[in-house]
Amino acid sequence: MSDYSDILHMPHPDPDPARHPRMSMLDRAAQFSPFAALTGYDDAIEETARLVDRRIDPDEDERMRMDRALAILKDGIRERPEAAVTYFVPDERKEGGRYVNYRGRLRRIDETDRILYFADDTRIRLEDVIEIGLPEDDGKEESNFEGF
Repeated sequence: MSDYSDILHMPHPDPDPARHPRMSMLDRAAQFSPFAALTGYDDAIEETARLVDRRIDPDEDERMRMDRALAILKDGIRERPEAAVTYFVPDERKEGGRYVNYRGRLRRIDETDRILYFADDTRIRLEDVIEIGLPEDDGKEESNFEGF
């Protein structure tokens, strides 16, 4: 077995610098940096774990309550009545979405396109609305405004 004593003190062979330039310290250090073999995997796992709500279809009683509330709002539209609305916002990346509570002064109800227009330029499609709350003015049953 050899102890390499014959080559131990020989100079290191220097390759031709024109053909084989020395590696910089930065490039040499980059060889040992962490490597992510599955680029985007963590993002995909995070997106899968993100919870969304299912769209709820209101039953007939809820639809009737919303129709009564819309009729009351329509009658008082000149005074720009305040309304509280819960509506569905679809998620951009996956099936489902989230429910949002909004409260504001109603400016217009477009019955053709079925859109609620509010004073601050917020627009809510009626097909996304699951609840409409009215301000308590006469103690009517459909006034559920306090919940917002």
